[in-house]
Amino acid sequence: MEHFRRLGFAHEIRAMGLPPDHPTDIAYFTRYAHHELARISLPTAAQAVKKIKTMSGSWSAAELPHRVSQKFVEQVLRRHAEAPDCNDVRYGWTLEDFEDQGDCVSASVRPTAGGTPARVTAKFLVGADGARSLVRNQLGIPWGGETGIQREFMGGKMFALYLRAPQFLSLLRYPKAWMYVAVNYQRRSFMASVDGVAEYAFHAAIKPGEDADTWTEKDAKRVFSEAMGADIPIEILSMGTWLAGHALVAEKFQRGRVFIAGDAAHLFTPTGGLGYNTAVEDAVNLAWKLASVIRGHATLTLLDTYEAERRPLAQRNTGYARHFADSVGLFSAKPELDDDSAQGNEERAKASEYLNRHARLEFNIPGVTFGGRYGDSPIIAQDGVDLPPDEPNDYVPTASPGGRPPHAWLEDGRSLYDTFHTEWTLLALGATDPATDGFKNAAQSMGIDLKVVRLPAQQLLELYESPLVLIRPDQIVAWRGASDEDGQQVLSLALGIHRIT
Repeated sequence: MEHFRRLGFAHEIRAMGLPPDHPTDIAYFTRYAHHELARISLPTAAQAVKKIKTMSGSWSAAELPHRVSQKFVEQVLRRHAEAPDCNDVRYGWTLEDFEDQGDCVSASVRPTAGGTPARVTAKFLVGADGARSLVRNQLGIPWGGETGIQREFMGGKMFALYLRAPQFLSLLRYPKAWMYVAVNYQRRSFMASVDGVAEYAFHAAIKPGEDADTWTEKDAKRVFSEAMGADIPIEILSMGTWLAGHALVAEKFQRGRVFIAGDAAHLFTPTGGLGYNTAVEDAVNLAWKLASVIRGHATLTLLDTYEAERRPLAQRNTGYARHFADSVGLFSAKPELDDDSAQGNEERAKASEYLNRHARLEFNIPGVTFGGRYGDSPIIAQDGVDLPPDEPNDYVPTASPGGRPPHAWLEDGRSLYDTFHTEWTLLALGATDPATDGFKNAAQSMGIDLKVVRLPAQQLLELYESPLVLIRPDQIVAWRGASDEDGQQVLSLALGIHRIT
């Protein structure tokens, strides 16, 4: 959401999906129409905009998370991608093959609906073409990591339904939520509200011996009823199966002028919602580097840092997702959990304690969200300070180069991030008004679009611990220091031209 804010359309994303007053809680039930076991309460979209202005510590941010289906996000992305006249966005084409010719990439694409293939030549190719990526496979890049992890839930084959259930909320005995998780001996599942009214994305664990690939709509309705704990009419919009239990990262993210990103580069079990977030950061990281090379501000060596920076983050994030999946998936639901009896009450009390703890582990994750760092990147001017531990549920802001800049709200109500340039930003902090000509002159000679932002507030100087801070176009701290004398060297390092000696 902070990246979407940087691009100017976070408000459009936040207006989509659930109604503005719809809760974004995650709630756990024995079955959706029966006993509630646990809940983590989260703000509505309307509340999030106001609440973020008063939050500090781990959740000091320009934007709170937003719960929204990918199909809505991509409507906004497509509209903005198609807006500039220079962009040519085409749907309905399939890549057949490609060849890296050294100074360009040649590819054969054909109309998906049938027709004559076309040959396309480009400076680079980015394969953001999903888990079965043709690009990754043609490059011969294998997966690393683990797959086939089996759990009672979130491990192995899962059954997916996209459905309409207008009567669902009328049978709910507790306040509505965004995600509903069913925990019982018969059928484990989770279901996310898509529109806050009647559309839901439902995912159920498949038990040993079941062949969900042959299930009919009658079977689908039976499985939904098992999770629901009641029979209600549903309209099935689509159905299918998918595999949970992945924690995979490609061994390489680049070969020559060809790159992979998103699910083509890393596969998650979807606990924590980390797959899409990691994919967005892939795109943001690679985009400014491609732009710098195409504009002539950097050489091809800058592009080698895409893998150097993003692959360790993918390994980190798939590891966190697996940890969350283990936490919820290895919890064993006993048959008595749904009984209206003394033993049932006892089992529900145990489950409630466990699941309330798990919900906060998986869904209150500022450390995962904000704490990723490019610690070993060759284009980051490391300053050697001791860093806070990388913890999923706690984030300690630090302006040490390689991470997200610490956030603050300014006295005029703006986010500090709203002062950043879409390209390069140099923060000049403190009442002493540090000199910046070394950076401005270097940027001008290199053709780099640099904006100097002067902020005299003492608390910002204390937060960043240096009067000068260089922020990259992807909103990552590249360098901080006290003098502008090395501006040329710092910018050269940040663009992969040479290292500071």
